[in-house]
Amino acid sequence: MSAWDGSGWGGTRHSGVLEPLTAAAYLVNDQGIIVRVNAGVTRLLGWRPEELVGRDGHDALHRDAHGHTVPRAQCEMMQAFIGVRTGQGERGFFVHRGGHVVASSWLVTPCVIGDEKGALVILHEPADVAVPRPTTSTATLDELDRLALLAETTTRLTSTLDTDEALRRLVRLLIPRLADWAIVDLLTESREVRRSAVVTHQDGVLVHREDLQGPLPPVPEDSTMPLSRALRGAASALAGPDTYQAPPDSLVAVEQRRLFDATDMRSAAIAPIRGLREVLGALTLGRAAHSAPFTDADLSLLEDITRRTGLALDNARLYQRQRRVAETMQRHLLPQLPQLPDLAMAARYVAAPHASHVGGDWYDAFRLRDGATALVIGDVVGHDLDAAAGMAQLRNMLRAFAWSQEASPSRIVEQLDHAAEHISEASTATLVLGRLEARQGAWRLHWTNAGHLPPLLVAPDGRTRFLEQANGLLLGTRARLPRPDAMVDLPPGSTLLLHTDGLVESRRRPIDEGLGDLREHAAELARRPLEAFCDELLERVRPEDNDDDVALLALRLPDAPAGEDH
Repeated sequence: MSAWDGSGWGGTRHSGVLEPLTAAAYLVNDQGIIVRVNAGVTRLLGWRPEELVGRDGHDALHRDAHGHTVPRAQCEMMQAFIGVRTGQGERGFFVHRGGHVVASSWLVTPCVIGDEKGALVILHEPADVAVPRPTTSTATLDELDRLALLAETTTRLTSTLDTDEALRRLVRLLIPRLADWAIVDLLTESREVRRSAVVTHQDGVLVHREDLQGPLPPVPEDSTMPLSRALRGAASALAGPDTYQAPPDSLVAVEQRRLFDATDMRSAAIAPIRGLREVLGALTLGRAAHSAPFTDADLSLLEDITRRTGLALDNARLYQRQRRVAETMQRHLLPQLPQLPDLAMAARYVAAPHASHVGGDWYDAFRLRDGATALVIGDVVGHDLDAAAGMAQLRNMLRAFAWSQEASPSRIVEQLDHAAEHISEASTATLVLGRLEARQGAWRLHWTNAGHLPPLLVAPDGRTRFLEQANGLLLGTRARLPRPDAMVDLPPGSTLLLHTDGLVESRRRPIDEGLGDLREHAAELARRPLEAFCDELLERVRPEDNDDDVALLALRLPDAPAGEDH
């Protein structure tokens, strides 16, 4: 879904349709996500546009008179939105940035956002009604609300593979809709217990009690207390302060008594969080004295919620295990750099942020039999374990070809391309292979480029140029065209940078702009120590929206001897 561009309303095009409106107004796309907010919203509700754009309009703003999130099935605004019809109400409640509730009349009407359908929401001046503070009892959910909550829990939790984010979403769903407190206790892979979240709400804002979080004592097998039984996967239970007033049967029970004393919970429901193969932890919901106590019906709902939570956490943990394996594999695939007299060498690899955290980018540097040094940067198509496996095969074959014969870089890459058709699992790949050697006190680079971005040469005074010669086809095309070579003498004190496209490529701009940024920042950093040079380039140049991995290899030549004219 593209962001609102100021064009489109009821099929006609208008520029800046929200700006002329004095009332608070915002636009949502067909998923209910806010895409545009006018200044009236800031005046009425205190939210700045950048704090709302990209958020679900219902979850971000809609409340009942007590500050609780309104179930979607009961929200008149949502019914009008889902039914693609105009709806209006004399009194609705919306959360202010300060946490209190603002009463306002509202109107929702379908509109066209660019080429997509959406809705325009207008909030009129606050209605002349008194708004009660959110201090009354937690709402009791009817059957339709429960089904809606379970469906929303499934959708929200299964759409992330990050454990911490899943827990944050879970807490936001349950507080204050179902409870005043939410406590999550998780079992680690070593079966230690950690209290991962203790959360309540004040004036509509979630408050994390970090002082109550942290490791818990081991769970004894013979403890009959509700949390101990839940963490063993035995049963769900209702509990209260009296439950833990008897002499404790374990240190866990002591911690539970401290929890009830610190939170002043008067009623609690505790259920195990079960994964497919093991118990992952326990979820405790608590209600204060002003809320109705939990019932057996609430406990049944909690068990349904924890079943969904367990599946989500199981998936997240499995993904994180796979990510650790992938990262370990990547570390072993990438080489140690050789120690070269008078030369500084540094390399970096950054995994893709949203893919499998392992991919086909690689760098390499190794000594050849005749004393020269081979420099390699490459990129196998793909962002997964298959790409990493193909990369490892190409890298090993390239090392073998380069070591076994004193041939030009172009000849070695030709042989690699031919062999890869029959041996490697890599479909296509790009690379630069360079041969660096010292001759009569000067350093010369002899290289070939197989469809890769050109190396960047940075002089000590900040002058930069891309080494754009020796360009040939990428590997895997099966074309039998000759590959070119090129040579260049490298100035003393200069820096040679080889990198993959993840350093400069962005979905929002041409790659030439990214290469221009690279030249600009590399020039500014020309005299920085090489390690800082690499770190700063990654920080400054890599686009925020890039979801590719990045490899770079940098080489710094020694300065000219004092008094020597170059």
